[in-house]
Amino acid sequence: MTTRTETVETDAGPARISWRPAPAPRLVLALGHGAGGGSDTRDLRALAAELPAHGITVALVEQPWRVAGKKIAPAPKALDTAWRALWPALRRPGLPVVAGGRSAGARVACRTGQELGAAAVLALSFPLHPPGRPERSRADELLGTGLPTLVVQGGADPFGRPAEFPEGPYALVEVPFADHGFAVPKRSGVTEAETVTTITDAVAEWVGAGWE
Repeated sequence: MTTRTETVETDAGPARISWRPAPAPRLVLALGHGAGGGSDTRDLRALAAELPAHGITVALVEQPWRVAGKKIAPAPKALDTAWRALWPALRRPGLPVVAGGRSAGARVACRTGQELGAAAVLALSFPLHPPGRPERSRADELLGTGLPTLVVQGGADPFGRPAEFPEGPYALVEVPFADHGFAVPKRSGVTEAETVTTITDAVAEWVGAGWE
C-alpha cells in the first residue's frame, strides 16, 4: 500500500496527513482519530487498507497534539480549530471530501462538516455519552450534521450502544459484540477479521450508494 505523509501547519502546531491514494479516486475520505490514541486503531488501519480499491483515497489525520507527542487531547474547540485549518490540504481537484473520524474525531467531523463543505460525514464509534452517563447526551452533534451521515457503532460500546441512539436522518450499522475500540470478546464467536470486514463493507457500501 502506497503511503505519502504530509505536514500541515495550523495555529495549534503542525498536523500530519498520511495519504493512501486510490488508483482511480472518486472521493477523499478524511479520518481523524480519537482522544485516546492516533491513527493506528484497527478501524482506521482497515479502512486505509481496503477502501482505495473501491476508488476512495483515504487521508489519516493526526491532530497537532498527537504530532507533538502529548498524551491528553485538548478541548473540543481546539480540535475543531485544527481540523478547520488543515481542511484545505485535504481537498483534491474535482473530488468530494467526506469528513470522518473515530470517537472524538467523529464528533469533530459532525460539528464542522457542513461549514467546511464536506460531502458527507462518517462517524466511527460515536461517543453518544460518557460511559454510565446517558443523561450527558451528545446526540445534538450527530443530529445536526446537515449532511448524509453514517454511524458505525459497536454493539457493546459503553459510550453508546446502537439501541440508545435516537432516530434521525442518518444511517447506523451495528458491529456485533464490539466495544468502543471495535474489539470483540472471544466468547462471542466473532473474529477480529469478521469485525473489520463488517466495518469496511459498511463504509464501502454507503459510499457506493450514490449520495456523492
